Amino acid sequence: MTERAPTLIASRIAAPRGGASAPSGGRAAPTLVIDEAEVEVTAIRAQGAGGQNVNKVSSAIHLRFDIPASSLPEDVKERLLALRDSRITQAGVLVLKAQQHRTQEMNRLDAFSRLHELVQSVAQPPRVRKATKPTFGSRQRRLEGKSRRSEVKAGRGRAGLD
Repeated sequence: MTERAPTLIASRIAAPRGGASAPSGGRAAPTLVIDEAEVEVTAIRAQGAGGQNVNKVSSAIHLRFDIPASSLPEDVKERLLALRDSRITQAGVLVLKAQQHRTQEMNRLDAFSRLHELVQSVAQPPRVRKATKPTFGSRQRRLEGKSRRSEVKAGRGRAGLD
């Protein structure tokens, strides 16, 4: 049985964990919206212990999100597909399974929040590393260490026979 998600899944749903500021030095991530038509939600039976209800109730949720066919910006799609995540198939479909909670509705919310967190994690482009030169002091310390090591190694030779 395939069910549809709420009308829109907005990235505004959850604030970043651990405080009001964004983790990337104060820059706020753009707000991304995922359309419900892009997400396929299926109710399945949960694994594990569950008593008498375990074989009767389909409380776990399978969420499938086709990344290449989505309406996300191209750069966000590329970063999502570049993730080394076993939940992303070769075809670029993200498969999330939520079975933490007893009710189907709570598992559905859990799956959507995990999808939201994953998309938000790549919404902000990574900072470009700015190349810097080593300081004068660090160069001096490096060369000093090399010469000290050189002296230690030079002293390891055979003692001369006089």
